[in-house]
Amino acid sequence: MTEQNTRLGIWLMMATTFVFAVQDGLSRYLAEEYNVYMVIMVRYWFFASFVIAISARRRGGLMAAARTRQPIVQTVRALLLISQICIMVTAFTLLGLVESHAVFASYPLLIAALSGPVLGERVGWRRWTAIGIGFVGVLIILKPGFAVFDPVAIVPLISALMFALYGLLTRYVARRDTAATSFFWTGTVGMVGMTAVGVWFWQPMIGGDWVWMAMLCVTGVLGHFTLIKCYEVAEASAVQPFAYLQLVFVSIIGVFVFGEEIRTNVAIGVAIVVGAGLFTLWRQRKVA
Repeated sequence: MTEQNTRLGIWLMMATTFVFAVQDGLSRYLAEEYNVYMVIMVRYWFFASFVIAISARRRGGLMAAARTRQPIVQTVRALLLISQICIMVTAFTLLGLVESHAVFASYPLLIAALSGPVLGERVGWRRWTAIGIGFVGVLIILKPGFAVFDPVAIVPLISALMFALYGLLTRYVARRDTAATSFFWTGTVGMVGMTAVGVWFWQPMIGGDWVWMAMLCVTGVLGHFTLIKCYEVAEASAVQPFAYLQLVFVSIIGVFVFGEEIRTNVAIGVAIVVGAGLFTLWRQRKVA
């Protein structure tokens, strides 16, 4: 049964990465046509509705889901995530899907590097070595030399850092709050935060683009639903390596839909980053 559940979890993680890749493609298109804040605001309206509906069906309802001993940390988590999404979608419009995700793939390494100072976890020399090698891969992606200091090239790296901090804070609040509570705060606080910003950047959309916006909202909900189901049937450590498939799906969409190119240095750098990331996941699982 355990092996069967793990296999199902892997398939669900693969489905999740595909759905999120499609979501990123839709985000890139809409963000090139309309203001980024407005696009993400509408997406969060739909996502928050999904979160509230899921929370209401759980034992204890909305009151139980909202109950937390760490409201400040939960709020910071949610606001950090919406900021990260805004920055990442902006990176899509500046660099494209392929190169943005190539750099963003470094976030597991950032989590490993920051888990010591943020959570007090011990990071051994093997993982520090993998982290160092991984960031050599990031430099290769960004192109050694002056391009490293190009602010545009740093945008997805900032997004990766923010997502790593979000992941660490999620692990921190999990010590005292349930996953359902964190999910509720992520959706509702994120919706309030994005509305406070996005409402000032509202732009009228043409009819056809509302179809793409609706698909963006649906993929956001579907992706989180399959991810929840994935973690319900399998251990996170067993399925997490397959999250890197999102980079594959995103690259396919970037090349065939948006006409992007996969440069040699990006391919080499991604191979190094992903290899180092998989090693850190393996070491973390072995130590645990």
